[in-house]
Amino acid sequence: MFRQLIKTLFGSLSALSFSACSPVTVLNAMVPQSGYQHQADIVYADNPRLKLDIYKPVSTTGSKKPATIIFFYGGGWEAGEKADYKFVAEAFTSQGMMVVIPDYRVFPEVVFPEFLQDAAHSLAWTKEHIAEFGGDPEQLFVAGHSAGAHIAAMLTLNPVYLQQVDMQPQQLSGLIGLAGPYDFLPLKSETLKEIFGEESQRWQSQPINFVTTQHPPTLLLVGKRDRTVLSRNSYRLADKLKQQGNSVELVEFDEYGHVAMVAKLAKPLRGEGALLTAIVRFVEQHRY
Repeated sequence: MFRQLIKTLFGSLSALSFSACSPVTVLNAMVPQSGYQHQADIVYADNPRLKLDIYKPVSTTGSKKPATIIFFYGGGWEAGEKADYKFVAEAFTSQGMMVVIPDYRVFPEVVFPEFLQDAAHSLAWTKEHIAEFGGDPEQLFVAGHSAGAHIAAMLTLNPVYLQQVDMQPQQLSGLIGLAGPYDFLPLKSETLKEIFGEESQRWQSQPINFVTTQHPPTLLLVGKRDRTVLSRNSYRLADKLKQQGNSVELVEFDEYGHVAMVAKLAKPLRGEGALLTAIVRFVEQHRY
């Protein structure tokens, strides 16, 4: 889905370009190759799929170690590759931040909640090892787009997954959710019904059901033209977080659809950079 919609965003490029290579390959080829160091395929858990990439900015401002964004991509919990998201890493490293992009197991290899357990292990690995790469283990922001935003939110709101890897959500500096599904029952898709199991237990898959007090600060970003993940997911989660006294900011983008809510981070599509600016401002505001 992501590759097809990126192709739509690049409507001005020739059809020949996309017959030769994928739209994501074209997009990443247009992203600057300098300004960051990239270390790929670092093993974080015992499974061939469970590897991550680290992107480190070449230069940073000030004396502080850079904050780290752990970014989980989307793909409906059944697709995705970390290598496709170099454009996301370049956006954040251009602002002086470290970036970690993990792969995680997807359907049909696994179902809920196993992909959350993978994601928790990637966070624990980052917490333990990011200092070896120049990052600050006390400045970890968890982020994601679409299904990746669901994963990021579940790790932040339901403590059980991080507790399994000897962490607590309070050790995170913030949650950044881009076009995320946080309150999406009932399910209509037969695939999603398989992914999330018995109907009587599906409530456990909804981030909104785990909102209490004292969660890490949250930034929810929503495109008002999104027809894939309806914006009400973000509105409802924001309202419930506020009702419980949590720090939450919701930023709307009138002209953005679902894929634009991540593709607009890419330098060729960034324009004035409103999406990136909102995220950078949030990170700077909530660094310790």
